[in-house]
Amino acid sequence: MFRRKSAEDKFAATFYARTAEQARLPELFDACGIPDTLDGRFDSLALHAALAIDRLRREPDGERLAQAFFDAMFRHLDVTLRELGVQDLGVGRRIKIMAEGLHGRALAYREALAGGPTPLAEVLRRNAYGGSPPAAHAVGRLEAHVAAHARRLANTSRNDLIK
Repeated sequence: MFRRKSAEDKFAATFYARTAEQARLPELFDACGIPDTLDGRFDSLALHAALAIDRLRREPDGERLAQAFFDAMFRHLDVTLRELGVQDLGVGRRIKIMAEGLHGRALAYREALAGGPTPLAEVLRRNAYGGSPPAAHAVGRLEAHVAAHARRLANTSRNDLIK
């Protein structure tokens, strides 16, 4: 709590803020059909965070950066839950559920993007819509968005990730 933030921590926090902005783009909710609800917003954030963490892991100090990103994300979610009025005793439980949800989604997205047995569209249908059944055209649009975003991240240098 009282330690100085390292350059990696500052980078990860800035990259998390940029990632959170990407996860709130109106097109994700309008054209791609993610519900504009608390669950839908978390699903969008988890999707974009999973892509960001995978990108960070490709760096020489990637595991450290990925952990710093994860820590920044969950510090932000903790504050957000408290602002929403969740009682202190409930915050830890909800954070744990969110962390487990992120982990499961990240594995599923990673496998689908690598050409695994479950197509990306199906993984998105199961994980990115806040539990609501999406329209088929919306899933296709989200799939195109995710593929393009993953390519953009892969082709962006480390220093440009925070721009």
